[in-house]
Amino acid sequence: MQIAKRTAIREATADDYGAIADVMFNAVRYGRSEYTEEQRRAWVPQPPSGRGWVARLDSQTILVAMNSKRVIGFMSLAANGYIDFAYIQPSAQGTGVFRRIYQSIEKLALNNGVARLWVHASLMAQPGFATMGFAITKREVVDVGEQSFARFEMEKRITNLCSCKCSK
Repeated sequence: MQIAKRTAIREATADDYGAIADVMFNAVRYGRSEYTEEQRRAWVPQPPSGRGWVARLDSQTILVAMNSKRVIGFMSLAANGYIDFAYIQPSAQGTGVFRRIYQSIEKLALNNGVARLWVHASLMAQPGFATMGFAITKREVVDVGEQSFARFEMEKRITNLCSCKCSK
């Protein structure tokens, strides 16, 4: 939990996009996973980049977790309360960084009048979102290339009172 206490949360800028791509790549390819190596390679074959990546990031608010001037995690809030990205560096997983970023995302959503957050959670992210009060609304299997992935659509209704199962 020491990492989370030393972590600053701030809004990302375009200068962070390369570091964000690296966090995503490292989390998928080197983090604890219930997916096979073939599935992980199909999901994120290399750190994302290019105009499509930049446009996708530019279309939403992204919060990054910083530790010693290094991005160690990020989460995004897109239109209609959709959490598009939620990734933590493998070395920071299980330290409370996910919880810290999520709490900031929920506050941002509340400030923007969002009443419902929702996400497509991987097998690894589902327990973290469940701990924050999300419920599974649908089990899905999606295809990426020749690989199929199990995932969960999850949602959480939010109010001005903290409704997550966290200590604030």
